[in-house]
Amino acid sequence: MGPGVADRLLTGRHRARLVALARTDPHLVAHELADPTPAVGSALAAAEVLLTCWGAPPLTAHVLDAAPRLRAVIHAAGSVKHHITDACWQRGIAVTSAAAANALPVAEYTLAAILFANKRVLHTAHRYRTLRAPHDWQHELTGAGNHGRTVGVIGASRIGRRVIELLRPFDLRVLLHDPYVAPAEAVRLGVTPVPLGALCADSDVVTVHAPELPATRHLLGAPELALMPDGATLINTARGSLVDEPALLAELLTGRLNAVLDVTEPDLPPPASPLYELPNVLLTPHIAGSLGGELHRMADLALDELERYVHGRPFADPVHRGTQHRSA
Repeated sequence: MGPGVADRLLTGRHRARLVALARTDPHLVAHELADPTPAVGSALAAAEVLLTCWGAPPLTAHVLDAAPRLRAVIHAAGSVKHHITDACWQRGIAVTSAAAANALPVAEYTLAAILFANKRVLHTAHRYRTLRAPHDWQHELTGAGNHGRTVGVIGASRIGRRVIELLRPFDLRVLLHDPYVAPAEAVRLGVTPVPLGALCADSDVVTVHAPELPATRHLLGAPELALMPDGATLINTARGSLVDEPALLAELLTGRLNAVLDVTEPDLPPPASPLYELPNVLLTPHIAGSLGGELHRMADLALDELERYVHGRPFADPVHRGTQHRSA
């Protein structure tokens, strides 16, 4: 994993549990595997399981040649696409991830953003800071609030499904666009399946939870954004590439739409980007996912999977090669 990640991910309790489950040095962390240090090279040669997290280097055929005993990779984070290569699948290495744990804070962030968007919190806070005087807020905010509003969820991913679950207690109508969800499954989820255009046209809030794939690049472009009603809010906690940012910026500059953006393209907008200053944009630096103490939830899940492996049980949440073409 990347430098500094282990110290944020693993507490003393986690390291003690790791030692109890496996023969390992809980303080030896590899940042480079293609040209490892002697200590890392020796550990790699003996390793049956790798515990990985953010910043893990790719497990290429060259790396795997140096790890002849490797049988499993347990990823204490979400996507494995950055380090699990075809060589891993070809050698039959079992893979699991803590994507389920990382989905929870993203869904919580999204829920908060949806409720605040419908309540017009961002708009009101900006106006209040500007006016600093008595004002008829009831008149200005006519039509605001969460009662009877419509939320469009793009993608029934882990996060998308968790968002749908969190929305159930509220008086909201939920639409879903996902080409892989059958009508019967949509009924079980309690959502109304619709085409993407209909979702954009009928939603007060649109929230994006689709994977980053060639087919989803600019999934929301100028035509889709133009369909969104005046005053609607776009929430993106997935990947910046899913939204045509110039097209979105054109809408935001007019003030017609609002946006909550935890991801952009590029990941760090240039210093002169209007996104930093627009009053109708809430811009955050990719913090919706696990942060601070939330990393410990991912460590707990990863060590639960290691315990299953130690006792000869299958992973509870395996990653399958066949689903990689449509997952994050």
